[in-house]
Amino acid sequence: MLVTLVAAARSSTLLDARFGDDRPLDTAGWQALERAIPALLPLAAADLRYCSPTPCSRQTGDAIGLSPLSQLALRDCDMGRWRGLTLQEVAAREPAAVDAWLADPRSAPHGGEPLLSFVTRVGGWLDTRPIEGDGRVVAVTEPSVIRAAMLYALKAPPQSYWRTEVYPLSVVTLSGGPGRWSLRLG
Repeated sequence: MLVTLVAAARSSTLLDARFGDDRPLDTAGWQALERAIPALLPLAAADLRYCSPTPCSRQTGDAIGLSPLSQLALRDCDMGRWRGLTLQEVAAREPAAVDAWLADPRSAPHGGEPLLSFVTRVGGWLDTRPIEGDGRVVAVTEPSVIRAAMLYALKAPPQSYWRTEVYPLSVVTLSGGPGRWSLRLG
């Protein structure tokens, strides 16, 4: 099975990115998506097509012809009381909490979901796709979800999450199946 993950087009600038951001695509996101559509259109031939429940993921998926089914398991990490704030705002208000969150993947000082639980949730979604053999799945979601999927697939240490970058409209493909995922580049 092949699972192709597409990072949704952007809904804000990097400096204005907010935890749990559920804004629709901004002008720059739409422009980048229009340029990327020709390369992404073949993904619409996938057997199963999904997206996270955010407006930017839905808009990205619809624009590339997926008509994706929304999946709660593909939502961003639950950031509790930090939802709607930027990392800079949270760091100014709760510097020790941010340090703890970055240092310990089991911590959730924000009252939401710990990093390890987030990675496990995303991995559980990967492992339960109902296609085997040469089937193809595509999902449009937030970059953070793709980072979590890559960690899960590679069985990488949790700190690798903070050293992995996924940009809007990036495409990552995983091959394999439950418990035996590989990252496929190219």
